[in-house]
Amino acid sequence: MVYLKNIDRGVAYMLLGALISALNGALAKVLSEEMSALEIVFFRNIMGVFLILYALKHTPPKLSGGKFHLLLTRGLFGFIAMILFFYTITTIPLGEAITLNKTSPLFVAILAYYLLGEHLSRQSVLALLIGFMGIVLITKPFDVDLSYEHVLGILGGFFAAAAYTTIKKIKDIYDSRIIVLSFVGVGTLLPSAQHISGNFFEVPLVLEFLFPKFIIPIGVSVWLLLIFMALISTLSQWLLTKAYSSSKLSIIGVISYTNIPFAIGFGFLLGDKFPDFLTFLGISFIILAGVLIGFKKNKL
Repeated sequence: MVYLKNIDRGVAYMLLGALISALNGALAKVLSEEMSALEIVFFRNIMGVFLILYALKHTPPKLSGGKFHLLLTRGLFGFIAMILFFYTITTIPLGEAITLNKTSPLFVAILAYYLLGEHLSRQSVLALLIGFMGIVLITKPFDVDLSYEHVLGILGGFFAAAAYTTIKKIKDIYDSRIIVLSFVGVGTLLPSAQHISGNFFEVPLVLEFLFPKFIIPIGVSVWLLLIFMALISTLSQWLLTKAYSSSKLSIIGVISYTNIPFAIGFGFLLGDKFPDFLTFLGISFIILAGVLIGFKKNKL
């Protein structure tokens, strides 16, 4: 019964986190018209640092900590995943960028199997495959040429999976807010160094997005969007951290597919075309994957 309770809590965290994450992607797409992907990452994270520090001051962490290198590794993996994700959002369609990012649950299941020893039943594997098929049907990438940006998107999915797997290793020794702080902290310091470095040396064209010139945002609306994005992004990271800390990585990975229909909704509000038959079929596949996981859970 305790295990079932933990599964339910983890699923709830992920559902809410997926909704906020989809909104975060839509905001990043809007902000990309005003600033570089690295600047979006910097402002999103530096505001998150202050939010987390305030929360820690209000309620100090109780866990003692340890394995600091794993905490930094989580922050580094998370930052790499974020900059690659935001960059793909600014260069390719939102649906394609989110699809590539959603390869992370597949990588999570593989990493959890090899690094954490988690068992994957045939039903779990089937659910993962059905969920991925649903993503393909929703975004219909059949006519997409595999470009440099698409490769970066896939790498972003891998590093996101690596970050989530690291959370599982440190969830019992670090407060979830400390884990999030490692992410937003690294995501503030490294972009600062990259912005400064970009002024002193030339970089290859393919790496220019990592060393752009820093431009202070202009306009009240832009700053309001940045502040709002920082608030919901920090909340999303906390929810995702709690989700991956509360349940099996493979199960949470499948539930995270709900990010796609949420993103379609936000995309429609931003002017995207209404989903067609294949898209609705893909959503049905994702729901089926969730039902399979839920059926397995009820048998435990």
